[in-house]
Amino acid sequence: MNEWISSPLFGITLSILAYAAGVWIQKKLRSPIANPLLIAIVLVIAFLKLTGISLETYDKGGDFISMFLAPATACLALSIYRQLPVLKKNLIPVIVGTTVGSAASMGSVWLLCKAFGLTDEMTVSLLPKSVTTPIAMGVAEQHGGIVPITVAAVVLTGILGAIFAPLLIRIFRVKNPIAAGLAIGTCSHAVGTSKAIELGEVEGAMSGIAIGTAGLVTVLIATLI
Repeated sequence: MNEWISSPLFGITLSILAYAAGVWIQKKLRSPIANPLLIAIVLVIAFLKLTGISLETYDKGGDFISMFLAPATACLALSIYRQLPVLKKNLIPVIVGTTVGSAASMGSVWLLCKAFGLTDEMTVSLLPKSVTTPIAMGVAEQHGGIVPITVAAVVLTGILGAIFAPLLIRIFRVKNPIAAGLAIGTCSHAVGTSKAIELGEVEGAMSGIAIGTAGLVTVLIATLI
């Protein structure tokens, strides 16, 4: 038993079971607040605390799952390809929208960090919170940020985006699927995109496009701040 726990298979199995439980709970409750990723995180933390198993032991398998993050994001290219005519027709709004969204995200983080007197190290760690994890980690590491804090901020941002995006779309009466998809992808990266795909193929494709564009804009802006 101890050999199995110390192997990568333990972390992989625990992650899969926790996420499956999250999906089951969401289907039962039918509430956007019951986000599968959020539930999985809570379950994994609770299990490790109750059993006394160290995070390092879990990470042996968790690192394997992290390897698939970038390829999974790249798979969004399929839905983007299917909506290529829509992208060509709305190229300028897509670029302008994601650029403004990224600038607003980073600008608000920078102002809040200054207002609360956070250190430059913490500010750099939080700036790329709205882009996908591989890009955010690279930005934080390159500019002297704390990578674990960046990862936590990215995950939290994505979960909040996935939970509240449908509600905000209804409140502000966003009827255009292109606008909805761009907004979700720009502010809540891949986790939000998973919700955008549920809303529709156009929303999912535009959200996937926003991930790449927002990531590029974030890298450029980070060099100037």
